[in-house]
Amino acid sequence: TVLDPDRTLREMSSVRRGLGILGGTFDPPHIGHIAAAKAVFDALLLERVLLMVANEPWQKVGHRSLSAPEDRLAMTRAAVTGIDGLETSDLEIRRGGPTYTIDSLEELRLSNPDMDLFLILGADAAAGLDSWHRSSELPALATLVIVERDGETRAEASPEWSIKRVTMPRVDISSTQLRSFAARGTTLSPFVPEPVIAEIESRGLYGLDGL
Repeated sequence: TVLDPDRTLREMSSVRRGLGILGGTFDPPHIGHIAAAKAVFDALLLERVLLMVANEPWQKVGHRSLSAPEDRLAMTRAAVTGIDGLETSDLEIRRGGPTYTIDSLEELRLSNPDMDLFLILGADAAAGLDSWHRSSELPALATLVIVERDGETRAEASPEWSIKRVTMPRVDISSTQLRSFAARGTTLSPFVPEPVIAEIESRGLYGLDGL
């Protein structure tokens, strides 16, 4: 009998029961988000990675207008449809109010007591962790996964954290740039998956209307 090594690894990951959390505004979600989530899922052999859509990201409220939570959730669901291991979470939207990562990790810990939690951040976000709400309590709840792009300066975090690092190819695009593209009438492809573009157009977001 020929063993399938990929299947063996997946079975091992199910025993480990690791749950990744990639939080964000996702306004809109793009290939960089998907690539980061998939890179961590594969590298750490996690059971799944949740793309957790923020309700009111406290560090962004007041700085710019945000698309409605339900629109950002729909776009993110469209982005991960059919991608093995990636799921969308509306936990923060259902909870309502300002979004704090500590609240989400505590809720996930209660509802998934047999799972190891892995908080996924890019290098820039990881460097600013000390400014987060109740930041000193976060390391007890999850392992920090820092996603570093090729050629990027190594990010550091508080020594209280258990840290894993995952490297991925550089994707030089951001949601801010994509909103600017849409405003100028520049195509969002290939940086935004086609199902997400369809959601943007059907909902008339960023000045786009496909009807």
